[in-house]
Amino acid sequence: MRGEHARGGGWLARAERILEDAAPDCAEQGYLRVPLALRTLSGGDAEGACRSFVEITEIADRFDDADLRAFGRLGQGQALIAQGRTAQGVAMLDETMVAVTTGEVSPVVAGIVYCAVILACRGIFDLGRVREWTAALSRWCATQQDLKPYRGQCLVHRSEIMQLNGEWADALEEARQACEHLSEPPGDPVTGMALYQRAELFRLRGEFSRAESCYREAVAWGHPAQPGLALLRLAQGRLDDAATAIRRSFGETGVTEERPRLLAGCVEIELATGAVEDAQLAVDELGKIAAGFDSPYLRAVVAYARGSVLLAAGEPEAACAALRRAWVAWHEVGAPYETGRARLQLARACRRLGDHDTAEMELEAACKVFERLGAMPALEEARQLMDRAGAASFANPGGLTPREVEVLRLVATGASNREIADSLVISDKTVARHMSNMFTKLGVSSRAAATAYAYEHDLVPR
Repeated sequence: MRGEHARGGGWLARAERILEDAAPDCAEQGYLRVPLALRTLSGGDAEGACRSFVEITEIADRFDDADLRAFGRLGQGQALIAQGRTAQGVAMLDETMVAVTTGEVSPVVAGIVYCAVILACRGIFDLGRVREWTAALSRWCATQQDLKPYRGQCLVHRSEIMQLNGEWADALEEARQACEHLSEPPGDPVTGMALYQRAELFRLRGEFSRAESCYREAVAWGHPAQPGLALLRLAQGRLDDAATAIRRSFGETGVTEERPRLLAGCVEIELATGAVEDAQLAVDELGKIAAGFDSPYLRAVVAYARGSVLLAAGEPEAACAALRRAWVAWHEVGAPYETGRARLQLARACRRLGDHDTAEMELEAACKVFERLGAMPALEEARQLMDRAGAASFANPGGLTPREVEVLRLVATGASNREIADSLVISDKTVARHMSNMFTKLGVSSRAAATAYAYEHDLVPR
């Protein structure tokens, strides 16, 4: 675990020789098989690893060794998930956790199982379980003051969950504590994870220099800097650097749990550079990955990415439908920042359709979320969009929006609501809403009065 593989291998070889010489039938035979089974799993042979962990569990049952049984079932769960048998694997992990939460295993084994289960659930984007087991791990760590390594990783996971929940100040403090906690003794690889988490929070808050510093430190500890660093470059307006970095990482990263995060970042960056087709390819792959998981989180990521691509491709109506699904999914997940981002994109799509009232309401809601979180870059983006909308509105008589002016001009020609809807490619209901808003702003109560207003203010060619 400390990276001293030769020394570790030497001790394992000595243990194996001792057992071979004595040839006892004992629980230690099972313990010696655990690292070998893990090596098999990390080598890509999930089926072979699963068979090994089943044998380990049988040895544990024969000698009634709770710690070994926990390792055996934990390994089975991990191997089943690696085979794509996610439901069976998660059920095995849940069963393993029963032994941990009821105090059947020793503290060291409990710490290992807690962290492994949380990482496994994180890898399949099962955020419900991640939340539940992280909370349980936090409570457990509070009672195990001598198990420092588990408390450090616990803080990182807690910070990630707090970030998702919108508790950014607390998340930043947890990540800071994790870095401090892991510094003594030095060398813990989890330090890189903690530094990357700090960098992400700084980036979202607009503290770009501090974010970059943490990304660089994370890399020094062996943790990848993407997609966070590329998204930082995007926020700084360095589009070429962002695109180059994300494309390189995209090409180097295989189908791992990090690939969906890279794909989501890739969509955002490719759209910013105008590469809509490349963004669509990333969305397609993201959708295929998500189809293999029963994850509301991933479904929300895909819906948002797809809606963003549709909007960039000039299909605002389809974009609205996808972004609305993303908004609902993020809300159900309990992720306020992501919900705000979906509403911001939804406002853009509604404006393209001429539904300026809905766009305004979505923008206002997004601004409130970003302001509460301290998400300054996103807040500035939303405010600029609102300012542009206000300038366009006040440029027209009566404070009419551009779409309302279009409707008024068609009303003045004698067109019916149905004909206006067909002409502007919007629904009858949307036309009726524009008419109502227009009548209120102009202080009129009939189409004839609205037509007269249009001619008086030179809104219709004479």
